Amino acid sequence: MNKILVPKRLVEISLFNVAAMSPTALVEDGEREYQQRLDRAAKQIIESGAKIIMLTGPSSSGKTTSSLKLAQTLEAQGVPARVISLDNFFIGAENYPILPNGKKDYESPATLDMPEINRCLAQLNEKGWADLPVYDFATEKRANYREHIDLHGGVCIMEGIHALNPMLTELLPDGGVFRIYAGLREEYSNDSMRLINTRDIRLCRRVLRDVATRGHSPEKTLSMWDGVLDGENKYVRVYKTRANLVLDTSYTYELGVIAGLVQKTLDMLDKASPYYKQMEYTANLFAEVTQLPVESVPADSMLQEFYGAYINK
Repeated sequence: MNKILVPKRLVEISLFNVAAMSPTALVEDGEREYQQRLDRAAKQIIESGAKIIMLTGPSSSGKTTSSLKLAQTLEAQGVPARVISLDNFFIGAENYPILPNGKKDYESPATLDMPEINRCLAQLNEKGWADLPVYDFATEKRANYREHIDLHGGVCIMEGIHALNPMLTELLPDGGVFRIYAGLREEYSNDSMRLINTRDIRLCRRVLRDVATRGHSPEKTLSMWDGVLDGENKYVRVYKTRANLVLDTSYTYELGVIAGLVQKTLDMLDKASPYYKQMEYTANLFAEVTQLPVESVPADSMLQEFYGAYINK
């Protein structure tokens, strides 16, 4: 299969601020471009003939919602699609590997039941159906029941941080697998000097989402961030070159939405916190960005995953 990669692009904040004077058009352009990327991805999947789609991406790249959006796009093009989360193949927290600091390593592929993944994917590819395990996050153990998945002649999209790891698909013919890496491809500059990179955007997405929907303090998310990045470097980015397609999950107008929200997270931190300076630095990156109200995010946008909980608060 041909690889289609997307180079990063640099947008001047001053030009963004001009575009933000017409916020409705800016938002509509961003949403239309994202859907066009999904349309192209669906077309390539159909042309490949693959039944198994493996989709990964770093933290807060939007891979989970993008996999659901991609399934909807495939359905609209006449191809049944089911999304399967790798989370359901966790072996249980009591069996996770231990890091040198004594903590459990939640990022390692050793947290997954590889033989079961191989079995289920092989059966889905050959027969079009399989009974999949279900993971209970409340108990951090596998549930005592399974979920029956029938592809009805279509495809399955398996998403998770280890989705491009070759151990997951070693029983499948290479031509039967289509691999997608979801990642942000847009960064922002001031006088041609890079100021805000994709990692900054992802950190803001994660902090804002965790505060609003997971009950986490900004300090908790920030304290985990270095470990998350380390896990990405070891287990996610190393397989990026195996992707048939890089799915761009950037939205230009998101810059203004973050600018309007990021101060909230800084205000929640005590100035004595060891993470205050880190969040202050991140918030200051957006100081010259025109703010857009969070209500600008459409109800069906992928960005609802990160900012939806702030709307009408």
